[in-house]
Amino acid sequence: MPIIEAANIRKSFGHLEVLKGVDFNAEKGEVVSIMGASGAGKTTFLQILGTLLTPDSGSLVIDGKNALGLKEKDKAAFRGRTIGFVFQAHHLLPEFTALENVMIPAMIAGGRSQSEIRTKAEEMLARVGLAGRAGHRPAELSGGEQQRVAIARALINDPAVLLADEPTGNLDSATKQEIHKLLFDLRDSLGQTIVIVTHDPDLAALCDRTLHMRDGLFL
Repeated sequence: MPIIEAANIRKSFGHLEVLKGVDFNAEKGEVVSIMGASGAGKTTFLQILGTLLTPDSGSLVIDGKNALGLKEKDKAAFRGRTIGFVFQAHHLLPEFTALENVMIPAMIAGGRSQSEIRTKAEEMLARVGLAGRAGHRPAELSGGEQQRVAIARALINDPAVLLADEPTGNLDSATKQEIHKLLFDLRDSLGQTIVIVTHDPDLAALCDRTLHMRDGLFL
């Protein structure tokens, strides 16, 4: 059974129909890239998969749960447990250390003690190769290191699904390759399903599957 099942997803903003009945499935542990020109609807679709945006119609099942049938409070809790996000801009909080930034989603989700969360955050930073940078604030880290912190933060709650929107868009080519390798190493060790919106053909070529979106539909 697919871990993500989306059917007939439609979304308009005013008179502009951005998504025109999109169907999408992804299996557990699969890495799927979505490519297409700017304005094709890729980011809107990713936001709907992440329950950040509600479609006008259609169905969405993630990890066996009807993601569109949840009340807002339940949806936020579901999102925090089940879905991790990595964006082009890392969105780290500048006043907190790398370790504290990684801990934040787990603190919000609750259910674990602060010492458990700290231990898990330290483990995640080690997984992304930043064990020695835990006490550094974002301004003291390179762009690639900041994105590694963002990936560790996205994974601290062991989400079933990781959604990435242009995760290496701001990085130089050598750092891009490091982050690409990291994403696939994490998939292999942790088993997340990863959906990546990207313009980068090198990243798309590494994925298990690439879908092309044009004018609100997959080709």
